Amino acid sequence: MRITTRSASRTAASSMVVAALALVGVQAAGQTASAATKDASSVVTCTTANTTLTVTEASRPINHLLLKATNTGTKSCYAYGAPILRAGADAQAPLAWVKGSVPQAVVTLKPGQSAYAGIGTYSPDGEGGATEKTLGVLFTDKKEGAAGSEKTLKLPNGGVFFNSAAAVTYWQDNPADALVW
Repeated sequence: MRITTRSASRTAASSMVVAALALVGVQAAGQTASAATKDASSVVTCTTANTTLTVTEASRPINHLLLKATNTGTKSCYAYGAPILRAGADAQAPLAWVKGSVPQAVVTLKPGQSAYAGIGTYSPDGEGGATEKTLGVLFTDKKEGAAGSEKTLKLPNGGVFFNSAAAVTYWQDNPADALVW
């Protein structure tokens, strides 16, 4: 009888330990989930208000520019989709987005980090064109609509030729990926 009592006591004690560990695991998971939610809620959308933008001529490939956005804010920001670009003050439509350049995940910039977009300015396949002196830049929100206000940048070398084949990549986390397209 004594052996049976010990065995039953050990089984009950083991069940209590398992239940206690499960409760601790659930509490820890809840704390982790709430911390992740808190962190995610503190991330904002990148806009011209919380970034610095620069545009430079790429040495390779030819006919390409590199757009760089650096987070100057105090919170991390999401660089959603691709920038909305207007080549020249009289542009009737934004540059096309290179659909094949969609990254695996939204580019997240911690304060001081940068995102990059490659801009193909023209191609022999394109039509028309003109030398433009400015580039209007808008960020997008997660629904690919305009976010914030437009920033106008001066283009390098006093102007850059754009034709109908001009296009921009989605934001990338490094310049090499942005210039592959």
